[in-house]
Amino acid sequence: MSGKSSDQLHRLIHSLNKQEKRHFKIFAGRHTIGEQNSYVLLFDVIEKMEVYDERQVLKHFAGSALINNFSIAKGRLYDTILRSLDVYHHNSSVDAQLWKELHFAEILYKKTLYDQCGKRLKSARKLAEKFEKHAVLTQIYAMEKALHEKDGYAGFEDQDIINILEEDEQIVDEIKTYNELWNVKARLFHLLNTKGRARDKEELERFRKMIDATLQHKSLEGLSVSSRFMYHHAYSAYYFGVADAERCRYHLQSNVDLIESNTEIFRDEPNVYFGVLTNLIYVCSRLKRYQDVLKNLKKLHALPERLDTARNEDLEVKLFSSANSLELTLYNSSGQFSKAMALIPSIEEGLARFEGKISKLREAHFCLSIAVALYGCGKHNVALKWLSRITNDHEISKSEWIYAVAQLFTIIVQMELKHADVVMYVTRNVQRYLKSRNRSYKFESVFVKFVQQWLKAFGNETELRKLFGKLHKDLLELEQDPKEQAAFEYFDFPSWAACKSSQQNLSELMRIKSGWPEDL
Repeated sequence: MSGKSSDQLHRLIHSLNKQEKRHFKIFAGRHTIGEQNSYVLLFDVIEKMEVYDERQVLKHFAGSALINNFSIAKGRLYDTILRSLDVYHHNSSVDAQLWKELHFAEILYKKTLYDQCGKRLKSARKLAEKFEKHAVLTQIYAMEKALHEKDGYAGFEDQDIINILEEDEQIVDEIKTYNELWNVKARLFHLLNTKGRARDKEELERFRKMIDATLQHKSLEGLSVSSRFMYHHAYSAYYFGVADAERCRYHLQSNVDLIESNTEIFRDEPNVYFGVLTNLIYVCSRLKRYQDVLKNLKKLHALPERLDTARNEDLEVKLFSSANSLELTLYNSSGQFSKAMALIPSIEEGLARFEGKISKLREAHFCLSIAVALYGCGKHNVALKWLSRITNDHEISKSEWIYAVAQLFTIIVQMELKHADVVMYVTRNVQRYLKSRNRSYKFESVFVKFVQQWLKAFGNETELRKLFGKLHKDLLELEQDPKEQAAFEYFDFPSWAACKSSQQNLSELMRIKSGWPEDL
């Protein structure tokens, strides 16, 4: 038998927080018979395993009745944990409350306690309408019809029955509108994820027409909050795809406003607000709307206080990663290296706290951005330590772009330290790496060629300034090429070359280029 059989139970157990684990122990004690609760014993053994190994579990229970039907025991433990979670979270969301009310109503109906069933349905309807739970409303309407039918429609006029039909049609139309908008949005994102931005403008234009066609003669203001959100969501994706940042920002801002003015409807979906807010910050930074960037960053940092992130570790990790990543990039790109460096202690703490829960690519992004901040503050040797976390990691080397940029930036730091021998060694490694990956980006070849010339002119300051001037001119041209722009996302290579050729201050040069207000 494989030591790593299905790990579903292991993953479920390790997803529980302390309160949920404690509740399970109490729940299992109340709902199983016998002094030795085998479920709890099995739970404890699996909980202690970092990686699930079924051979070790079976070895632990050797000689006990548990292993005679081990697969059944695992299945029952899995179900018991889910039942425990169901009880623990029975009122944790609007959906949970609604389905509970519907179940109660169904029980009361079957018990022929029709008046009590009707009261439950009335309560459920009120809650579903408040939170725009249209799918649940269709279930409530169906049960209400059953109550009307069992009374033979007593007390009804013909118009009352017509009104029920109109209500049904309205909710069906609302669900249809939402689903059509969702479908267009999903296909838009699929197109962008597979083909990239503005690669197929005709297809994007077709999607825009589909969004408009979904509304037909309907007023946007007359739609539900959920459908209005999906409308703006679809259009923000469309305008992002055609590189219209201002219109993209408008629709993202519309959704932020929509969420903030309808907090109850979105209260069970914190990831939605988080996603829209981070996208808005990114687009505002591209538009150089720095006041808006800082205002929304403040909102992003305040999310842990507004939301119970301790109950959602996935969201907590996302908040840490995105908020710090956005802020670090913002300060680095505008030459405010001291502000970026001030973020490093909290980022180090977060990287240690969420070790293994942050992707290698995101971790590499942090390392490179931190190295840029340290370089900008003159902390060259410390910057090299952060860069080595990327260049010495074989797994990160598979992410070719960030790995290549980290190697090139290592050369820049070594240049600053005037370590010509190390620059030569790293440059050869870079050439081998790029050749092995068959990379054909102009930026990389231009930069490597410059480094080779720098090595020949090493010690000749006049010749070096000329080389930097030529590099600055070449990089400015590449910066306008959409295929090469990714090279400049982590570091402003053209401004670096300019300051080296003219002895200007890098921070000030980048601040002016970024358009960051001097008094902000």
